[in-house]
Amino acid sequence: MKLLCFYLLLLVPPWGFYAHKWINRMAVFLQPPELFVFLKKHIHYISDHAVNPDKRRYAVVGEAERHYIDLDEYNAEEKLVLPSLTWEKAVERYTEDSLRARGIVPWQIIRMKHQLTEAFMHRDVSRIVKLCTDLGHYIADAHVPLHTTKNYNGQLTGQNGIHGLWESRLPELYLQGYDMWIGRAAYEPRIQERVWRTVFDSHAAVDSVLSFEKRLSEDKKYTIEERNGVLVKTYSSLFSAQYHKALQDQVERRMRAAIQTVADIWYTAWSDAGKPDLGDEIFEIQADTIPRAQVLKVREEN
Repeated sequence: MKLLCFYLLLLVPPWGFYAHKWINRMAVFLQPPELFVFLKKHIHYISDHAVNPDKRRYAVVGEAERHYIDLDEYNAEEKLVLPSLTWEKAVERYTEDSLRARGIVPWQIIRMKHQLTEAFMHRDVSRIVKLCTDLGHYIADAHVPLHTTKNYNGQLTGQNGIHGLWESRLPELYLQGYDMWIGRAAYEPRIQERVWRTVFDSHAAVDSVLSFEKRLSEDKKYTIEERNGVLVKTYSSLFSAQYHKALQDQVERRMRAAIQTVADIWYTAWSDAGKPDLGDEIFEIQADTIPRAQVLKVREEN
């Protein structure tokens, strides 16, 4: 009878809920003491609600296009111009409907950075926390190669499900072994340039994401696992291991880059607001409050 509950678990949330939460959480620990103290108080919300934008994708009009940009819908000349276009200039050139149809994640990130700066200036705690949380999600999405192409799930090349394989299955299997110690948040004076560089770096990896999966043997590609009392079809550990090896730590590199960018943009928004004092409670960071990867790194350095 359980076979009647068989589902194809290939259309999964971007980056997977687990990875989005981890990226936001780790970005908190990269902040300087003053900002860390504030964000640490809200770390459970910032990490647990990191997936809220995905939950809104199919319920809120205008939400879906905030998560991606189909760069392959623009020609080579247009790609050279895009990074210099503000949202207003882009609308003048392409119309808002056209932009939204192709995805607007770079402009969404830039817009929310300004909103976060304003929230910091007004010391609006609830708005700061919510914006940090959602902004972290969109920045993380911009680091995913398949969020920069119209072939977002391999549907144009007969590779349906690759979205979930790269974003969810691989982090699910290997994230605990990734080195997520990155350093400290740094001020980014050129936010627009940074954001566009991010999406172009992601887009440069699209070919390898698709071609490496295509080369692997179809033998033992899928397996059946039980999750929450339901049998699901998913990529086998063997196939996932082969794909992960072929990508040469690509998922880990993009996750590290996402964490750094989230941390840098949070910090930049706070700095641009004048580094407001968000609380007078200063406390020593205890080892058990730091993610395992950071504890190990601290011990090595000491």
